[in-house]
Amino acid sequence: MKNIFFFFFLTVVFNIGYGQINFSQPDYIKTVILKPVVTNSYAPIIKLGEKIQLSFDDLNADEHTYSYKIEHCDVDWSISNLSDSEFINGYAEDRIRDYENSFNTLQPYTNYTVSIPNENTELKISGNYIISVLNENEQVVFKRSFVVYEPKVTVGVAIYRSRDISNINSKQSVEFTINNSSFRINNPNQEIHTVILQNSNWQTAISGLKPQFFRGTQMLYKYNKETSFFAGNEFLFFDSKSIRNSTLNIAKVELGKELYDTYLYTNEERIDNPYTRHPDVNGNFVIRNLTSENHNTDADYSWVHFSLSCLEDLTGKDIYVSGNYNNWQLNELNKLKYNTSTGLYECSILLKQGFYNYQYVTKNNKGEISNYDIDGSFHETENDYTVLVYYKGFGDRYTQVIGVGFGNSEKINN
Repeated sequence: MKNIFFFFFLTVVFNIGYGQINFSQPDYIKTVILKPVVTNSYAPIIKLGEKIQLSFDDLNADEHTYSYKIEHCDVDWSISNLSDSEFINGYAEDRIRDYENSFNTLQPYTNYTVSIPNENTELKISGNYIISVLNENEQVVFKRSFVVYEPKVTVGVAIYRSRDISNINSKQSVEFTINNSSFRINNPNQEIHTVILQNSNWQTAISGLKPQFFRGTQMLYKYNKETSFFAGNEFLFFDSKSIRNSTLNIAKVELGKELYDTYLYTNEERIDNPYTRHPDVNGNFVIRNLTSENHNTDADYSWVHFSLSCLEDLTGKDIYVSGNYNNWQLNELNKLKYNTSTGLYECSILLKQGFYNYQYVTKNNKGEISNYDIDGSFHETENDYTVLVYYKGFGDRYTQVIGVGFGNSEKINN
């Protein structure tokens, strides 16, 4: 390779769960959505100056007074030392004024919405951010995280099959290149930090990689094993846009004491089945209601009943219904429990009407998450990958996000 120099270094790779952004929320707060104001965009990642919108439902339906608070964070999601005026024009904390009660629903709720930036709050710099929702007593009700970037470098991302023979049929590897032709970086090994996400899920993020090669103004990350993810399987799905009727993947719908019960067909483990391609939205969800155009307030809630038939030995592991519907969190609300009378793993989750992707994952007592114990892992699986590039120069007081790259395994390289 002409003009390519190999750089020797000690590589430390982290595959961590970013516990700092494993935020809990009370039972009466549902359907928290934080995403860009762009059609078909789900990941809470925006370019500086673009809008991101937070919406959520309060099942108390009492038109409670809520406010939001914006905090700037370092690369590890700890709160940075910047004052509010250093990263915001206007106010870092303000009231949420846009709210509306549900209409003609069995489950009453109040829907709240706020967009950033707005007339009172404008972000000045890039970086990791946390938005907190506070009640009238200034107590934090829940939090969400998002990323703001400035395109100071370009990031090229390519997806390959693993070159490790033992995982060639089950893993996908991410290779990427950072081009900093218009942005000076003096010490890449100290100043650059990268994070790789599969399907925008921070629970399985890979972090801490250093560039392997330099070619002119390019930094090349040609790892294989260190940037490999189990590809998993295509997400399962259901569509409850018609609250009273069974549709594809919904076995039956019954009116319970207060709300509808939506029973999904029992899912079977797919680990020993051949790979089957079907379109999905990679774990995301869309709120929608067949009978109304105002989905925020006219979509109802129902108890969605999941059931899984699984004969795998999962000793020491718990099973969860995973997806972006609850920010990929794994907790008691979406943990399946074994029912000895039916021989199935079962779970019931209160969800708003819409189209949902989900998958069954396991977590062992070490906190390790597996998306392949039940449904298997196939290199053909279509996944989205995101590479975030962070920069903190010598003497800088905060970490910038200077570039984002996107890749998809639909056109995987061999």
